[in-house]
Amino acid sequence: MNAKEIKNVLALHIKWLSKEPTGARADLRGAYLREADLRGAYLSGANLRGAYLSGADLSGANLSGANLSGANLRGTTGYTPIDK
Repeated sequence: MNAKEIKNVLALHIKWLSKEPTGARADLRGAYLREADLRGAYLSGANLRGAYLSGADLSGANLSGANLSGANLRGTTGYTPIDK
């Protein structure tokens, strides 16, 4: 997934969170996001199940309620898992 596609998904996700009719929940299941710049991204409630995020920069990203099951988070920057 290239930077332009990621930007589009994030824009639609923000609209979805705001309950705008043209919005769509970010569905990044299995997406290849190696070394993606996701600094400050608002991914609350996004589906990142099985996404490959190795080396991605997640500094300041909001991942509350995001599905990260099976996601590869090795080498990411700015992500700290929260134990339940």
